[in-house]
Parts: sequence; structure tokens; C-alpha cells
Amino acid sequence: MEAKQLQIKKYNRIATIVSIVIPIVVAILFRDQYIKGVDFSFLPAIYASLNAITAIVLVLAFIAIKNKQVKRHENLVKVALGISVLFLIMYVLYHISTPATPYGGEGAIKYLYYILLISHILLSVVIIPFVLFTYIRAITGRIEMHRKLAKITFPLWLYVAVTGVVVYLMIAPYYG
Repeated sequence: MEAKQLQIKKYNRIATIVSIVIPIVVAILFRDQYIKGVDFSFLPAIYASLNAITAIVLVLAFIAIKNKQVKRHENLVKVALGISVLFLIMYVLYHISTPATPYGGEGAIKYLYYILLISHILLSVVIIPFVLFTYIRAITGRIEMHRKLAKITFPLWLYVAVTGVVVYLMIAPYYG
């Protein structure tokens, strides 16, 4: 097997492991408050802002590639990945240190909130391998495969980023 194939196989293996481990670890950490006595109540506004910034950066990356600005596109995607990692760290810190906030809305808005929340959570798990494998296809020079997968990844990732902000705005009035 040539070196490039071995590299691709290694990246794919890492992406698969990360795509499985992150949701499992997050689910386990949410079962209980592991950090007590630390106030991370300021984090939701910050990580919601990170979601908003991610959405903007993703749109800018999309515009860059449509304008054939490949290097700019590449840099913007790296920024979006970095912001997403920061988001995940803050999200986990908040949720392992703070009890869940019940949504206080009533009627149709409550149903809308839960539809958005559930779709956001499910797609935030689904998007992990899509982002990783799309990125791997780009950095390993498999551009046609990257383009095909990016047509799915981009709208999913954008949806997760935008709904993260919307869900935050809907629950923010009920934070204690």
C-alpha cells in the first residue's frame, strides 16, 4: 500500500474513533455534575456566540470557494473547526457543572423549541463524521470526493450552528 493510502486510512480511522467517542463521552458526562462549586453560568452566551460565529465563517467559506478562493476557503474552514472545538469544550464544562435548565415556554412555542432542540442535538452528533471526513478528503487531495460530501456537510453544519443560537435564545430567559 502506498504512503498516501496509508495516510488516508490512518486519518479515516482517527475520524471514526473521534466520531464515536465524542458523543459517548458527552453523554456520559451529562449524567451527573462532576464539577461542583465552580460557576460556569456565563458560558452559554459565549458558546451560543461561537455558534453564530461558526455559521458566519461557514457562509464565508462557502462564498470563498464559489469565488474560487481555495486558500481562503481552506483557512475559513480551519477557523470554523477551531471554533467548534472551543464550543464543545465550553459546552461540556457548562453541562458537567450546572443542572439542566427546564424550558419554561408554553403552547406552540414549547413544541417548536423541542423540535429545534432535538433536531439540533441529533444533527450535532451526525455532523461530527461528516465534518471530519469532508476535511480529510480535502487535506488528502481527494477534491472531487470532498466536493460531493461537502454538499451534505455544509447545510448540516450550518443548520447545527444556527439552531444552536436559536435554541439558546429560546432558553436564555429561563436560566437561573
